[in-house]
Amino acid sequence: MLYFLTVRLSMRIYTRTYSYWPVVRNSGEVTQQISSLCLFVVAYIYMYNQKLSPQLLVIAMATVTTVGYLVKLYTDHVIGIKDPHRTVLDDLKTAVIFTGFSFGLSPVLVSLTETISTDTIYAMTTVMLLANLIFHDYGASAAMVSEALSLNAGIFASVCLASRLHTTWHAFATVTLSLLVFGLWPMLRKQMKKAIPGSQVGMTLTLCSVSLVALVTVSAVAAVLGLLLILFITFLCPAWLISLQPYKNNIYGPWDEAVIQTK
Repeated sequence: MLYFLTVRLSMRIYTRTYSYWPVVRNSGEVTQQISSLCLFVVAYIYMYNQKLSPQLLVIAMATVTTVGYLVKLYTDHVIGIKDPHRTVLDDLKTAVIFTGFSFGLSPVLVSLTETISTDTIYAMTTVMLLANLIFHDYGASAAMVSEALSLNAGIFASVCLASRLHTTWHAFATVTLSLLVFGLWPMLRKQMKKAIPGSQVGMTLTLCSVSLVALVTVSAVAAVLGLLLILFITFLCPAWLISLQPYKNNIYGPWDEAVIQTK
């Protein structure tokens, strides 16, 4: 009887409790990634419909990357990250090498999946983008989190989409955009969250607003569905988590060790 009372009293002693508004604020990690993915898809649709020049997109990405790199240097200074073996020149060399290889392989990417039907390509792209969202690192320690898998899924999706565009410039812009959206941008968001914690709310609002406006220019239905998804993740999911807290039990106690008996 004493044993069961001890186990009963040891339940929920390390259970973490959550408050609603902090969970709402942290849900911005998810909505930021979804908004970034929506912007990537909208950029592809604009290039596919020849409403966006790939050269213009490349120039815009170079400008945004330069600004992002300056922000990274600032956040490194705030956090105290300093690598004496890594200089700005080393980062510039890496960018030039990646740009050269990507542009050199672009003619191959354009014709890589020509024999595969467009419906199959779009289905594969959808699965890969969902994998990018599922395995992305949102700051929680979980077994299914894999930054490498998430990044590779996003780049694979861009390779699939690049084969449905018109020129090598389109393929180059698509692959480069995927690296920025699925690789460099999440890393910068993490550093900004550490260096400037108050920036997360503004970043979430900005990304969601820009992505919804971009979706409206493509499809009003997609914009409404995107808005409903953002509201569901931001407000309803945290409320659901808070309501389920009383049902969570962590049991700690003096368990009997298993003894293996051999005949």
